[in-house]
Amino acid sequence: MGKEAAEDQNHSSLSYRPELREKVIDAIANTMDLYGVNHSFGQLYGIMYFEDRPMTLEEMKTSMNMSKSNMSYAVRSLTESQMIYKLEEKRERQDQYLAETNFFRTFQNFFGAKLQREIDVMQESLREVIPQLSEIILARTTPPEEREDALRDLHKLQHAEQYYEWLQGFVDQLRDGFFYKDAPHESD
Repeated sequence: MGKEAAEDQNHSSLSYRPELREKVIDAIANTMDLYGVNHSFGQLYGIMYFEDRPMTLEEMKTSMNMSKSNMSYAVRSLTESQMIYKLEEKRERQDQYLAETNFFRTFQNFFGAKLQREIDVMQESLREVIPQLSEIILARTTPPEEREDALRDLHKLQHAEQYYEWLQGFVDQLRDGFFYKDAPHESD
C-alpha cells in the first residue's frame, strides 16, 4: 500500500471516530436507562467518559443542548451515584466535574448505593414491624385467626430479614472490591 493510500485510510478512520464514540455513548445511555437512570443523564455520563479533561456545567450544557436546570439535576444525580466527581479546583470561577472511567468502580458505586438504600429502607421497616407482630402473636386477646395471620407474616419477614443481612454482606464485599480484585485495571 502506498503512502498516499495509507494516509487516506488513516484520515478516513479518524473521521469515523466521533460516530464510533456516539455508538458507545448511546449504548451507555440505554444500559443506564435499564437501571432507572434518565437516558439523557446516561448520555451526559457517556460524553464525560470520553473527555480527557474536567468539564464545567456550561460545557456540559452546550454539549448536551440541555437547559441549565436539567443539567444541574443531571449533574447532581450523577454526582450522588459517584459516576462523576466535583473537583476541588475551579476553572474561571466555575465548578469542574470529571467522570469516573473505571467501570468496575462505577458498578461498585452505583449499585452499592442503590442496594444500600434498599437495605436501609427495608431494615428500618422490619425493625419497626417485627416487634409489633410479635406483640400481636403473644397477646392473649388476639383472636386465633389473626394470630395465625400475624405468625405467617412474621415468618415471611424473618426470611426477609435474613435476605437483607445477606445483602448487606454482599454490599460490604462490593464496596471492598472483593468481586473484582482480579479484574483488569484501566492501565492494563
